Amino acid sequence: MTQTDILESLLVSNHRLTRIAAQGTGNATPAAVWRTLSILHNDGAMRIGALAASSRISQPGMTKLLPALVEEELVHRIADADDSRAWLIAISDKGKAALEEWRGSLAASLLPVFDDLTPEQWATLEAAAEILQSRLASAHDA
Repeated sequence: MTQTDILESLLVSNHRLTRIAAQGTGNATPAAVWRTLSILHNDGAMRIGALAASSRISQPGMTKLLPALVEEELVHRIADADDSRAWLIAISDKGKAALEEWRGSLAASLLPVFDDLTPEQWATLEAAAEILQSRLASAHDA
């Protein structure tokens, strides 16, 4: 396998893994909600346009999604210190807790798929996860 093939396999497997996990939870919350909360948790508060771009949805789509998140107190608006006319969207403590619970549910729903792995295979997955986290943190900082 080439390096490109390996990265493509990781991408495809990750998307499939996430879909299987999400279906396994039975949670009907749209993926856009979890993606938005995850972006805010990882990247911090941002304007609606930047949030929409990061989430890969239109700005009108994000504008439509946000009122429900605000109403559910998963996010809140804060004044933009650089522009008094603008607002930043930030994840709330309730949003962080919901995201943490969602991620735990995703992981738990996958346990049956991986329950027959050997300790060595778990160590390999742990090492791969550490590599991915490290590279993604580096990519974000750049």
